[in-house]
Amino acid sequence: MRNVIIIFMLFVISFTFSGCSGISTSQVRVEEINVEDQADTGSETGSKTMNKQTSISNSSELVQPSDLKYMGAFRLPDMEQEAPEGATWEYGGRAMTYYPDGERNGPDDGYPGSIFATGFDIYNYVSEITIPVPVISPTKNLDELNTAETLQPFSDVSGGLFASLAEIPRVGMQYLSTSQTGDKIHLAWGQHFQEEEGITIIPSHVWIETDLSNPQTKGAWWIGNQSLYSVNGYIFEIPKDWADTYIGGRYLATGRFRDGGWSGQGPSLLAYAPWLSGNPPEPGTRLSEIPLLLYSSTRSGDQIPPDYKLNDYQHPDEWEGGAWLTTASKKSSVIFVGTKGTGDFYWYGWLNPDDPEKPCVETEITDMVLCHNADGTPASEEISKGCDNHTSDRGWWSSKFNAQIIFYDPANFAAVADGKMQPYEPQPYAAMNIDEYLFLSDPTVEFISTGTGEQRRYRMGETCYDRDNGLLYVFELFADGAKPVVHVWGVQ
Repeated sequence: MRNVIIIFMLFVISFTFSGCSGISTSQVRVEEINVEDQADTGSETGSKTMNKQTSISNSSELVQPSDLKYMGAFRLPDMEQEAPEGATWEYGGRAMTYYPDGERNGPDDGYPGSIFATGFDIYNYVSEITIPVPVISPTKNLDELNTAETLQPFSDVSGGLFASLAEIPRVGMQYLSTSQTGDKIHLAWGQHFQEEEGITIIPSHVWIETDLSNPQTKGAWWIGNQSLYSVNGYIFEIPKDWADTYIGGRYLATGRFRDGGWSGQGPSLLAYAPWLSGNPPEPGTRLSEIPLLLYSSTRSGDQIPPDYKLNDYQHPDEWEGGAWLTTASKKSSVIFVGTKGTGDFYWYGWLNPDDPEKPCVETEITDMVLCHNADGTPASEEISKGCDNHTSDRGWWSSKFNAQIIFYDPANFAAVADGKMQPYEPQPYAAMNIDEYLFLSDPTVEFISTGTGEQRRYRMGETCYDRDNGLLYVFELFADGAKPVVHVWGVQ
C-alpha cells in the first residue's frame, strides 16, 4: 500500500511543492507577470509598508506571546492495514478543528474532546482522533510522545464536488454548532492554480455532519465575489458575542495565504455565515461576506492600492492556519500560524546547493525582478543570479525561514467592520518565533523539497482552538517522517 502511495506521489507531487506542478515555463511566466508590484519598480515608496496600525486595545486586553505556555506534543496513529489508498496521516495536516463533544467517555486528563483533521493532502480524507496528554521531550525524541487513537477512520467527505482540485490542494475546516444549523463541520477546498485558462472554476465552501460515515455534504458555495486565492486555506470560529455585535452574527472566519501575494500580501480574513443565505443554501450561492483583513494582491486588476502589505512581508511566506483566541479574563487576539520568510533575500527559483543562503534565481524569466532584498526592493545584479546543479523544486525561497505566530488586535477588525478602517490597514501587534519547540526532522521523503536548516520550508500546518479550556493545537508538518505531529499551547 505504502509503495502505491509513494509511486503516486512521485508522479503527481514531486513538483507540486515547488509551486509549479505540471506547468510549462510559459505558464510560470504568466504567474510571474502577475506577481510584479510597486516594490519591483525600484520606486522609493514601493518598498515601504504604508499602514502602521498595530493595535487599538490596551495591552492588558490582548493575549500576549508570554500568555502562551507550551504543553508539549503528541503523535498521530499509523496507517491501518486495510485502509484504502490515501487514508493515511502521511503528507497530512492541512486542516483541523476541535470538537468539544468528542470522546465523551475519555479520561479526565485535562484534554477533553477530539480533533477532526485531514490526512494525505492529495485526497484530504477526514478522520477523528483522541487528544492524548501532550509530552515535552527536551531531546526532541518522538518515541517519548503519546499517540492519538482513531475515533472515526478516514472518510471522503467531499461529496464528489472537488475531484478536480488535485494540484496542491488547500483545505480549511471548522466545527460549529448554531441554533440555525445544529452541529456542522464547515470546510473549504481549493488548489494552487484556480483561475488559469483550462481550469474549471468551482465554488469553495461546504458543510458536513460530524458522522463521517454519513457526511451529507451540502454546497458548494462561493464567498461573495472574492478571489478563490483569498478564501479557501483555513476556517476558524469568531466568538459569538463579538460577531453579534459587529458583523451580524457571522460566526465563521475564512481566508488563505497564497505565496507570491496572489491572495493579498499577508493573511486574509473574511467573515461569513452560510445559514444567512439558506439552511442549507442552494449549491452555487454567493454567500454574503464581510472582509476583516485583506491586503494588496499582486494579481492584475486588484482594486486595493499595491503598497498595502503585512509588515516585513516576503513572497515565500506561508500562513497556514489561524484562531480567534479568547480567555476567561477577557483577553483576546486573532492569531495566524505559519512559516515566515525572514532572510536577507527572497527569490523565485531554486535552493542553491552550494550555498543555501544565496539566491538561485530562475534565469529564463528576464523581463521582471525575481530576486528581492528583505524590504522588497530589487536585489543587486551580483546577488540575482542562477546556479548550477540545483534541484527541480522551483518556487519561492528565502535565505531564512522561521515558524511564527503573529497576533492581531480584534478591535482593529471591529473598526474595519464599522467602516473606520480599511481591511488592508491592520497589522500584527506581536510576533512569536516557535522554532525552539519544533522537531524540524529531516523528512525521509526525498522528492519533497522542504529545504533544511534555516531554509526549512513547510514547518507549520493548520491550527485549532479549544476555547473552553484555553488549548491551542498546531500541526508541525513532516515532523514524524512524512506525518505531522500536534503541538499544544495553553493560553493562560
